[in-house]
Amino acid sequence: MSAPTGYANRLAQETSPYLLQHAHNPVDWYPWGREALERARRENKPILLSIGYSACHWCHVMAHESFEDPATAEVMNALYVNVKVDREERPDLDKIYQTAHQFLNRRGGGWPLTVFLTPEQRIPFFAGTYFPPAPRYGVPAFRDILKRIAAAYHEQRGEIARQNAAVLEALRELSVTAADVAAEIDSAPLQHAYHQLENSFDEQHGGFGGAPKFPHPPHLEFLLRYSAAQRDKTALTMALRTLRAMAHGGIYDQLGGGFCRYSVDERWEIPHFEKMLYDNALLLPLYAQAWLITREPLYERITAETVQWLMREMQAPEGGFYSALDADSEGHEGKFYVWTQDEVCALLSDEEYAAAAPYFGLDQPDNFEGHWHFCVRQGTSALEQSAADILQRARAKLFQARETRVRPGCDDKILTAWNALMIKGLAIAARILNRPEWLACATRALDFIRAQLWCNGRLLVTYKDGKAHLSAYLDDYAFLLDALLELLQTRWRSADLAFAVEIAEVLLKHFEDPQQGGFYFTADDHEQLIQRPKPLADDATPSGNGVAAYALARLGHLLGEARYLDAAERTLKAAWPSLQQTPYAYNTLLNALEEHLAPPQTIILRGAESEMQRWQRFANEIYAPRRLLMAIPNDASELPGVMAERKPIDAMTAYVCEGLSCSAPLIDFEEFNLRLKPGEVTERSRNLP
Repeated sequence: MSAPTGYANRLAQETSPYLLQHAHNPVDWYPWGREALERARRENKPILLSIGYSACHWCHVMAHESFEDPATAEVMNALYVNVKVDREERPDLDKIYQTAHQFLNRRGGGWPLTVFLTPEQRIPFFAGTYFPPAPRYGVPAFRDILKRIAAAYHEQRGEIARQNAAVLEALRELSVTAADVAAEIDSAPLQHAYHQLENSFDEQHGGFGGAPKFPHPPHLEFLLRYSAAQRDKTALTMALRTLRAMAHGGIYDQLGGGFCRYSVDERWEIPHFEKMLYDNALLLPLYAQAWLITREPLYERITAETVQWLMREMQAPEGGFYSALDADSEGHEGKFYVWTQDEVCALLSDEEYAAAAPYFGLDQPDNFEGHWHFCVRQGTSALEQSAADILQRARAKLFQARETRVRPGCDDKILTAWNALMIKGLAIAARILNRPEWLACATRALDFIRAQLWCNGRLLVTYKDGKAHLSAYLDDYAFLLDALLELLQTRWRSADLAFAVEIAEVLLKHFEDPQQGGFYFTADDHEQLIQRPKPLADDATPSGNGVAAYALARLGHLLGEARYLDAAERTLKAAWPSLQQTPYAYNTLLNALEEHLAPPQTIILRGAESEMQRWQRFANEIYAPRRLLMAIPNDASELPGVMAERKPIDAMTAYVCEGLSCSAPLIDFEEFNLRLKPGEVTERSRNLP
């Protein structure tokens, strides 16, 4: 039975590009919601839950092979209530059922995630990822699996009930943390994490582990912070070698800027070609900070090109940022990005080809299915000195030619959490490299969130085509709070500080576990699911608990608000057993731990705009990750907490605190200079205009 021409299932009413990709499948798909769940209970049919995202290559493959196939759809429709979920809109469901997959299969999952649930309690009793349409690699055909699982559900209810009880207990145990109020929190996890990363570091290619190789921005941020705190050159070398290798690799788009999700090899050469907003948001400030530390032009160039890509391709007219670019175009992974030698020769002059060929490896064997995917092959310093202009002309010609190709699909939904990550990244990069247009870009995105995704004192998750919906998660609030604090350090707006306080209060009221410590992923008034996770480890994005603890502590020091400081400490104590065992998996919590042990240096500047900018630039000239500096105009009033005491006086004034200890107001530039951390003053910094 094939779907009639023009047929559309219930997904046609959704806003998610991923769900809309399946709106014309012959499968009778439902979005996750009351209608599907009640039908499953009423008809006593198991639920087939399929979770993916729009830029996922293997999601597309399974859709084409199975979900677009009328015979497979007929089996699915007869035996199951079929539910399709965008994991980027519903990370709560994805976290729960990925964890269940790991419990049931004793290995990690991935996407597409295919889970079979009981209709009453929605407990998974079988789970997998991609299933082929015919038997392959020892895996049965998807249609055969569909029939076997449905039969097992109806014929083996007792065994399934026993397994369900075990699954629920495992999920419950994973959600339980117990804050040890007597725990002696120390710096041991920081050293332990450093040694774990050192042991897994790839000396030859940079990065950690082998193929497939992911950027792991939280690892790199930890190493940069560790190198600053401990004056450890090895930590700095690991971070910079990785950033440099990625900048030269195929994981970075050498023509258009921006980073792909990961490399399929250990050399960073061939990526999985999807470009995710969050990867670029997390890498952007690291490249800016690498420039601040080294002043190497490479890092500044990568920062600038990544922002150019973002503003050119990823910012909506309304101000928010889109979620992702697909790995595929015209049905083939990477087709938009790869080249033949003949194509390049036809576009470039002899002089340009002579520069580009050795630089991009066109004089070496092809590296992607008979094509060349560009990565930097030749030692760059000599080439950039002798032929930089020629090479830049070649890159510009190739980029313009590539722009005429069929583009990868864009997932144009706007996610609060991922936008917050990018707002933070832009704020840091704009501050370091003094790029006001980047700051304006970040401000537009923040104003969009405030206007469209902040409703009745609560955040929403996603926006597309004029519709914002879904109750927000821990990450949305924590990431936005962190982003607001970074924006405030780059430019002052009193409304943004007030917004940060509102966000912090929602975190404490609706997400915190005040007895056992830490923050749940879902709010206390969220839809009731089979688990209420309290995720501590970093994933593809930083840990919401880690970011919440870090940002709340910073806001607590800024305002003198003990409730925020206490919540951050309770989170660290709840995570303490994990931090002691495998700390390198909890880099974001380690940032919060570092600032718990050595609270940030908080600086409030008040004065005339021109003089205040001079002092601000001086303080920001050196990489100082534990510094929180805000330049507040004299006309700003009604500041909250202890900030109300940081009043403007006749002279330029700096209020400098180390944790809870503050100096007398400083009105002399040299005194201000001396209050900065020893070793951070350079002659170049002293001579700022």
